[in-house]
Amino acid sequence: MRILFIHQNFPGQFLHLAPALAARGHDVLALTDAANTRPRVVRTLCYPSPDGPEVPGLARTYARACDRGHRVARACAALDAQGYRPEVIFAHGGWGEPLFLREVWPDVRILTYAEFFYRSTGLDAGFDPEFSTDSLGARLSTTARKAHLLMALQDADAALSPTEFQASTFPEPLRQKIAVIHDGVDTDVLRPDPQACFDLPGGPTLRPGDEVLSFVARNLEPYRGYHLFMRGLPAVLAARPEAQVVIVGADGQSYGGRPESGSWRDRFLEEVAGRIDRSRVHLVGRITHARFVALMQVTRVHAYLTYPFVLSWSMIEAMAAGALVVGSATPPVEEVIRDGVNGRLVPFFDIDGWSHALIGALADPAAQAPLRRAARDTARARYDLKTVCLPRLIDFVESADIRRA
Repeated sequence: MRILFIHQNFPGQFLHLAPALAARGHDVLALTDAANTRPRVVRTLCYPSPDGPEVPGLARTYARACDRGHRVARACAALDAQGYRPEVIFAHGGWGEPLFLREVWPDVRILTYAEFFYRSTGLDAGFDPEFSTDSLGARLSTTARKAHLLMALQDADAALSPTEFQASTFPEPLRQKIAVIHDGVDTDVLRPDPQACFDLPGGPTLRPGDEVLSFVARNLEPYRGYHLFMRGLPAVLAARPEAQVVIVGADGQSYGGRPESGSWRDRFLEEVAGRIDRSRVHLVGRITHARFVALMQVTRVHAYLTYPFVLSWSMIEAMAAGALVVGSATPPVEEVIRDGVNGRLVPFFDIDGWSHALIGALADPAAQAPLRRAARDTARARYDLKTVCLPRLIDFVESADIRRA
């Protein structure tokens, strides 16, 4: 088959799937934003990056999505004029790229990656009262972000979500289109390694058995509970004088609003600065995946918090590496972790609960060994890339070679 992947940050969620389909003999092509500099894993073409003027008000998100969708449609029309016509298109619905594909190829089978559907209440919006307001304006702004997601899912022949929770955010009439298949974790790479080591810049080398507490997010911000983790640290460091804390993440903004000034990272570090031993708190910024793997192999406890939102790959990767995850008792985490079975759960806003759980887990690693083993068993049984997820993902795409009625 000719299979066209469309993703503004390709390969994104298609990192393993696209090359696997190419290896099976399919003609695989990717279309991405010209500004995307990520390594190419299959033959890749680019569409022009959006550069139009911003539209003010509630229409901003939809206008951006339409602009991107228009650029994608023009690029696809150019491919069509050159004689290229795919049997299957698999596009991420989050940025508007699939919006006008039917105007170019009306009968092509279209799949969409349905990552998350916004609601004005009950999910991430308004979840954290410290950083949100229950105003009509805020609710309208969230509701306005749905339009392009609905269009993408309505036009798709089938859709895919990585977790049951994320699929459940979409409207019930369209939910029947969505298959739940995780992107997959390579549990051959993410596995316990007694020889692993993690070098701290200008500091000690950490190894399995050391008292290490880790926290990982793309950017250090409230959506991933960075503020609560930091507020729980003073008690943890006071109770565990040998503990080393490694915090991975940049000082940008991925989700939610920006602080009035500076960065969330610095704001919450400064909030606790006088109550923590900075020599034992290591903010290492973004790191390579290989270093992330090493950190998960040496950590004694890994803290993971999130609003009711998209589940991070890193949490399941940590479990695959045999780390003990202390996670927030929010729906995306509760889908994977059962408290006292394959990890620990703490109410998201319970700072004292976080401190207590982290101190206890750091203090008695032997007692946590069964949970660590169960965590890896969960990752292998439900999320293993090679044996579970990739075969299902391949079947999802290959079985899509059915013409529209």
